Amino acid sequence: MAKEDFVREYDGSEEASRMADAATTKANARKPPVKLTGQDGNAFAILGLCQRAAKDAGWSQERRDEFMAEAQSGDYGHLLATAMRFFDVR
Repeated sequence: MAKEDFVREYDGSEEASRMADAATTKANARKPPVKLTGQDGNAFAILGLCQRAAKDAGWSQERRDEFMAEAQSGDYGHLLATAMRFFDVR
């Protein structure tokens, strides 16, 4: 649910707005930022950037391995979609 929808659903109260902000922050905290725009578009470069971002964010080796297995299980489009699902791609 988007923040605006959440706030609208609860009559735009201040409490609802704070709750929506907290939910958005929590969701973004789970997805480390990774800058792909303007970077080398090679699949291995993308995997390396994502791995570095995951490690910097404190992900366990198991979680990093989960990302790598999923990212490598399809074509280039699947790699990009997986990166966007696991990371805050910029």
